[in-house]
Amino acid sequence: FAAMRASWRALGHASDRLKSDKVFMLAAVCEHGSALCFAAPELKADREVVLAAVSSSGWALSCASEALRSDRECVMAAVTANPAALDFAEEVLRSDPEL
Repeated sequence: FAAMRASWRALGHASDRLKSDKVFMLAAVCEHGSALCFAAPELKADREVVLAAVSSSGWALSCASEALRSDRECVMAAVTANPAALDFAEEVLRSDPEL
């Protein structure tokens, strides 16, 4: 975890076990939202993990599962953190005037 704090990209070298560990990845995405890009697929589809990631960094929406890129709350959290994150939302939400 210390290496990840220095650079979230260090997670690229983490074991699959760590990338699948929800507690570890939740801590990682709270520290650096973009760490979501290295999470196991099941965590990229985990609403709690994705909400934590996009709240920290709107860009993390680009790494979320397709289902969560069309989840209004996840997209709203991402856009609140970074309005440009709307580019990563599914088409149906990109035209939503409230976002």
